[in-house]
Parts: sequence; C-alpha cells; structure tokens
Amino acid sequence: MAREGGGLFAGFRVLGRFSGHLPHVLRYHGRHREFYLAAAVGPSVHTYNVKRLGIVAVSNALPQDITCLAADRMLIFASYDNILHAFARNKEVVHSYEGHKARIHLLQPFGDHVISVDVDNVLIVWNIQSEEEYLQVDFDKATFAVSAILHPSTYLNKILLGSEQGSLQLWNIRSNKLLYSFPGWKLAVTTLEQAPAVDVVAVGLVSGHIIVHNIKFDETLMKFQQDWGPITAISFRTDGHPVMAAGSPIGHIALWDLEEKKLMCQMQDAHSTAIAGMSFVPGEPLLITNGADNAIRVWIFDGPGGTGRVLRSRMGHSAPPTKIRYYGQNGEQILSAGQDGTLQSFSTVHEKFNKSLGRGSINKKKSKKKGLKLDTMALPPITVFASEVAHQSDWDNIVACHQGYITCTTWNYQKTSMGAHKLRPEEFSKHKPIDIYATAVDITSCGNFAVIGLSTGRVDVYNMQSGIHRGCYGKETAHKGAIRGVAVDGLNQLVITAGSEGLIKFWKFKTKDLVYSTELSSSPSGILLHRDSGILGITFDDFSISVLDIETRKIVRTFSGHHGRINDMTFSPDGRWLITSSMDCTIKTWDLPSGCLIDCFLVDSAAVSLTMSPTGDFLASTHVDDLGIHLWSNRSLYSLVSLRPLPADYEPSLVTRPSTCPVQDVDVAEDEETCDEMIEYVSPEQLGEQLVTLSSLPESRWKNLLNLDVIKKKNKPREPPKVPKSAPFFIPTVPGLIPRYIAPEEENDTQSKVVNLGVLAQKSDFYIHLEEALSTNEYTAPLNLLKSLGPSNIEIELRSLAPEGGGSVEVMLSFLRMIGMMLNKKYNFELAQAYLALFLKLHLKILSSEPNLLEEVSRLSTQLEETWIHLRTLFNQSLCVLTYMKSALL
Repeated sequence: MAREGGGLFAGFRVLGRFSGHLPHVLRYHGRHREFYLAAAVGPSVHTYNVKRLGIVAVSNALPQDITCLAADRMLIFASYDNILHAFARNKEVVHSYEGHKARIHLLQPFGDHVISVDVDNVLIVWNIQSEEEYLQVDFDKATFAVSAILHPSTYLNKILLGSEQGSLQLWNIRSNKLLYSFPGWKLAVTTLEQAPAVDVVAVGLVSGHIIVHNIKFDETLMKFQQDWGPITAISFRTDGHPVMAAGSPIGHIALWDLEEKKLMCQMQDAHSTAIAGMSFVPGEPLLITNGADNAIRVWIFDGPGGTGRVLRSRMGHSAPPTKIRYYGQNGEQILSAGQDGTLQSFSTVHEKFNKSLGRGSINKKKSKKKGLKLDTMALPPITVFASEVAHQSDWDNIVACHQGYITCTTWNYQKTSMGAHKLRPEEFSKHKPIDIYATAVDITSCGNFAVIGLSTGRVDVYNMQSGIHRGCYGKETAHKGAIRGVAVDGLNQLVITAGSEGLIKFWKFKTKDLVYSTELSSSPSGILLHRDSGILGITFDDFSISVLDIETRKIVRTFSGHHGRINDMTFSPDGRWLITSSMDCTIKTWDLPSGCLIDCFLVDSAAVSLTMSPTGDFLASTHVDDLGIHLWSNRSLYSLVSLRPLPADYEPSLVTRPSTCPVQDVDVAEDEETCDEMIEYVSPEQLGEQLVTLSSLPESRWKNLLNLDVIKKKNKPREPPKVPKSAPFFIPTVPGLIPRYIAPEEENDTQSKVVNLGVLAQKSDFYIHLEEALSTNEYTAPLNLLKSLGPSNIEIELRSLAPEGGGSVEVMLSFLRMIGMMLNKKYNFELAQAYLALFLKLHLKILSSEPNLLEEVSRLSTQLEETWIHLRTLFNQSLCVLTYMKSALL
C-alpha cells in the first residue's frame, strides 16, 4: 500500500557538486560582454560566470550521465550513450539527434551543423535546426580509429581528425572528400588544439609529446615532451605572451615558452586527479582548469617567473563524503568529512561561503615540502567527528577520529585549518599500535573537553585548549568490548558510553564514577544524544532502534523495520522525530510521542550520513558513491502534511534525489488535492448536546451592546462638520472698466428637516424572518442574520421590534422564542445573554404591560437559572481540583 501525495521531505538542491571528468567549455556572451564556462556534472550542465565563478544556470537533467560536451555561440551540445541533445538558454533541450548505434565520444560544433563521432568510428554531420543527417562517414578501426577532432581556423568546411594509430586526416565536409593525410608520429593522438597562428595546430600524443605542426606545409615547427603521461589538454595564451599550457593525467600543468622553445615553469598538483579541461580566457592572463576531483579553478598569471596563482576556485569532495553534521545553531553551515581525507564546510546560503579545512596530516611542515602526491604524512579519512561553537575564537573546536588510527586530531573552524593537538593516550605517544584505533568522539557543550572512545573499550577525556589528558573512565577500560558511541549531556553531569558487548553505562563526568549500567537486547552499533530533551537514540546490529530516557535511564521506545545496517540517525530540533537511514536505501522518520513510523521513502543509493538543521528547515544526506550533499526541505513548515502512522503494509516510493537547482515544475498544491488524508478537519457547531457552547464571534460584536449609548455619547462630535463652499471653475466678474468679482449669493436652505418615516417603516430582513418563524418555528435564519450584523445594526434591529418603531408584539414574542431556542440547544450561549440583556433594556415598559410577553420572559428566566446552576457546578468542581493541586504535597 502506497501513500498518495507528497511525503514529509521534498528534494531541494545538492551542495558540493561543481565538475566532472569531462572538459569544460568556454563561451562568450556578446550582449552581456562576459565569458561563461559550462561543465558537465552528472546528468546536468552547470553554467558559471568567469568573473565571479558563480553558478548562473543549471540545465534540465538528462536520463543518464553526460558522456560528451561541446558548445557553440548559441547552443550547448551534450550526449549520453548514443543520443545527442542540444540545450538552449543553458536550460531546456530544444533538439535531439538520434542515429548513432554506439556511444558518442567526440563532438564538434561546425557552423549550422554539429559533428559527432561514436566509438564504432562512425562520423555523422547533423543539421542543427532540422535534426537531419547531412553526412555519414565510416572509418576502419584497424587503420584509422578517430580519437580527436578539430576545425582549423579559416579552413572553410574542413575538419582535422586525429587517430589512435597516430595519423591525421583533413576532410572537406561539404564535398565529402579526404583532402590530405598526415603520416603522424606513430603514437596515438589524444588532443588537438588550434594555435593563435593560422595553419598551426598543437597535437598532444599518448607518450607525453606535444607537436606544434603547420598543417598547410605539413611541417613540424617545434616539439616538447612531458614525463607525466599522455597529454590530456592543451591551451594557448592570447594576451601577448607566447605561452602554451599542457595538462597531464596526474594533475600537473606545464607551461612552455614558444619563443625560446623551452619549459618555462610547472604548476604541480593543480588538481588531485587528471586535468580534464584547460582553456585560457581570450585576451586575458587567466587560465581555467577543471578535473574529475570535483574542482574548477581560475589561475591568474600576474607574478614573476610566469607561474600562476589561484584567483578563484569552486571545489567539493573528490571522493564521497562519509560523515556530515550541521555546524552551529543558525543552520547555514554543514561540516563534511570525505574519503579523500579532507574536512570541508558547505554553506546552504551561497557557494562563496564554502570553506575547506584541508587534509589531516601527521606533520604539516613536512607534508608541504613533500607535496600532495608523495605525502606519506597524510592521515587516513575521517570516520566520525564532533564540533561545538563555544570558544571557537579561542581554541580548536572540532575533534575527529581517523580510519584505523589511534590519534584523534583537532581542527580550528575560524582558521580553516588543522589544529595544534594530537589526542592519544600517553603510553602510545612513542609507538603506534596496529590494532587499536579511536571509534567514537564527543565534545562538551562548553567546548572545553573532548571525550574519546577506543576499540579496546577505553574512554579518555582531553582538554581542548591544551590537549592535556584529563583522565579516563573505569579502572583500565570502561567496557570489555569496543566503544560504539560516547555522549555528554548538556550540563556536563553525565557521560554515556556504549560498548560492543551490549552495555550502556552512565558515568559522572567530573569524578568519573560509574553511576548506572544497563544491558541491551543486542550489540549497539551507534548512539546519538539529543541534549535539550535528554533522549538517547541507540541503533543495533540487528537493524532495530531503541530510544532511552537518560533521566529515568529506561528504554521508552523501540522501533524495527529496517532490513539493512543502519548507517546514521538524527533528531529533529524539538526532539519529536528520529530520522534514520539504512543500507536498504530507505530513510525513515519515527514519531517519538506516538511511537509510530510517520514517513518513509526510497532513494536509488543508500544514505551514508544524515543530519537535521537546527532550525528544522532542511534534512541533509550523503549517499554511496556520490560526491554531493543533498538537501531535503521539511514540507511540514510550509504545507499541509499528514503525520498519521503509516500502515504495516506500506510500500515506500522511490524519490529522485535533488539536483543543483530546486525543481520548480512540481506543483505541491495538486498533490495535496489528490491526497485523501489531506482533508482538513472541520469542527461541528456543537460537540455534544450536554455541553454549553460559545460562538466563535469576536467580543466586539456582543460585549458592548449594553453600553452603546455611552459609547455614542463619547464619540459624538462637538459640532457638525462644515462643508467648504466649492469655488466655480470660472470666477464671474462684473462688466466694466475696472474688473470686479460678483459677490456670492446667499443660498436658500430649502431642504426639509422632517424625517421621512415612510423609509423607517419598511420591514427589514430580520423582521421578515422573525414573522416567518412564528408559523414555521425555525429560528436558524434570523439568528445567522443577527450574527452577521455589527453592534449598531443589532441595536437598530431590536429597537424596530417595538410597536412604536414599526414592529408588533407578535414579532417581539418571536424574538423571545428565538432566545429560548438558543438556551435549549446550549449553543451561542454568550450571544443569547447579550441579545436578551439589550432587548430587556430597550423594551422593559412594553414587556410589563403585555401578558403574553411576560409569560415568555418568565419561562426564559427558569431556563437561564437551570443552565447557570449546571455551569456553576462545573466551575466549582474545576476550582476545587485546582485548589487541591496547588495545596497538596505531591
């Protein structure tokens, strides 16, 4: 059984995805007079402006990851498998080209056409607008396997093809003729790049050679060699300096001086992976590079020696993140530790606030000397960490455990670097044990102490400011098995530890004495404490979850339903929800007060880590083999979401993970209309016949009915307002030599001041309804009409019921019966009192002279007395219980 409509969380956006393994494309926008670069990230194309390197557009996602990318002045071409698409306005697909039978791996825009080459060596020229094939050329793989394509500058209708066999061919596309074959250098061609000079092309080879060749005369002008493997990218500087840059598979960039024909300088470790794309900005000393390490960098060449420095960059994790946690209480920063060994901070507001705290190292000075690739001092990836904002400007405020490593490191968020202390037991200060490592860590809410658990069952306390060891829990070890989790409460009174042997222990933080120990049903795999509410979440190896109250030290809730190892869990800020993720690819939300599962959804890749925003607006998740951090918006904050328990046979639906931009095509309102559970509860007018029910009208409608005469007297103006005399458009003058204005004539007040009683004598709707009710005995219509009127109109209607106001005794009797009906049904109780009080005040003399009215009033008096006795009894009982609760010693 699946639930209709939307769930509790909706995909919002993804953080930390900037680049892929495909080369970027540089474009110039003539109207904006600005350069833009497009990079393929998964199934979408991200467009950045070069000036600020800010993301300006994200294309709609293709069904699969993009495998090839190219662009011309108007369109961006992207292919996946054997299908080619064209994006317009960096957003929507406007053209699709289908005809290849194998995966496309080369693209070349060519005026009104686009050329694509697949891995089966089939070249197709497409007409961009009509989406039809203009030409198809098949090459023999054994003799000429196409590996690179280029349109030489000023060569009309011609393309240059490079092959894995090393030869080059120049083709005329319009006439479908092979114009010339270059013998090549018997080494596979990896890249072709047009030089600033006409007829000159740079050829990159698989051996690391770069050949600068004149294709008009088939002459080699110069030859360079790099020792870093195949050439991955080539670019020429066009701002007056004869410099050529070449990329390598290990992330180094070489800069070659074309005048002196020698190596000018090297840029080591520009990227941690292969240089995927590289392009100089035309006319500027800027080089843009991107790589598969999820980084885009803009280098500026403004220093001596010709080397470049990083001007701007956007980078995320180069390997999937393993643990994420929100930093601080504003919900704007997420700390993330990845398998690449780095600790980074991602902003949910803007990418310019992202920070990288770097990579853990045993000795930072030695690591800088050795470089990134030969760094034997690098620490393993972080498995778990804890942070606290208190004292963040005074000393380190993050502590982290590393995979299979006994030493825990401290980090400083404000300095965005690794901290000064290495936290480990004193007996292991000189030698590193092989089979002992840190497994759990927590920081006190004051930021002064770190509690670290080891795989031997030992739990130590360290001072964060000095790094000094401040003691351990237990005589030798706190637990017999490995520590699976540690937590410190909000007041530094208790330390809670969980061991793999199945015990939860409570320790005094200061004296380190054991307070309480309880045995669990199974071996725990992790714990998480919600400090504000004192609720401890425990996950077990048998895929179940328990919730323990640290005040009573008893398990208050137990949940089961996951079918795989539970990877992580997080609490909502108010402690009401516990959200868990498992290897069964589900993310479940458990409601702690009701003890029920209220939300569950499937993702295509299991969530490794979860964290909920301190403000409750977002849930963040990381997934297996994914470099991004996915944000899910909490729909209960802005729309109506059903929080009813899910049935036992509930089947979760697969939810697509969010992309870089929020999806705007999904209309949440439509989903809510189709959901049967989203029907709002409408309260009836009266819950029960025995209950006295008040109306929902504001007090201003009935509270001041008896004091209307006083209010009118206070609000009466001292003198009537004077209407200013309106001047004529043309002021009349007396004819004559001297211009004079005509004196205004005295206006005769001919309007009669006698009030026309004929108008007042007309019957109102309320009066007519009361007359009809005498025969039908149905008083709902006049009551609803009276409830819709204001205080002044109510007084006028009640005055007009008397014979001198145009009414009759029968209508007054009908009004009293309406009040009796309200008292019988016991609803609109306060309105009945107010209307009756005003009626008695206005018509007391008439009531005393009419026996029919007197009889009805006496009946109403008996009803009022009975109702009041009933209410007074209930009031007295409530007051009695309240007084007892105040005075009794409980």
